[in-house]
Amino acid sequence: MTKWTPTHEAPEPLEGPVVPTIVGGTILWFVLFLVQLPFYGWFDDHGHTWWVWTCLAGAGLGLIGIWYVRGRDAALKRDAAARDAQDPRGARADRPTA
Repeated sequence: MTKWTPTHEAPEPLEGPVVPTIVGGTILWFVLFLVQLPFYGWFDDHGHTWWVWTCLAGAGLGLIGIWYVRGRDAALKRDAAARDAQDPRGARADRPTA
């Protein structure tokens, strides 16, 4: 059996509003935690306290995610600015000119 190799290049990754997406998800996890908190007794009686703590863990991990994607976004912007500054023509090679 031979190894399969692709016949075309992989597409560029899609870049979207990563920071707002992670911030929104983190807020959602924290809101879910706050909404469930008044019902902690019910969750405890039915053995579902892990639901409450899962939401808190999601919010905590989201804070780490916010820190990470903000740093990544800043690094991408610094790299783009450095490449623009190095190009004497003012246009990057990977960006089409009109």
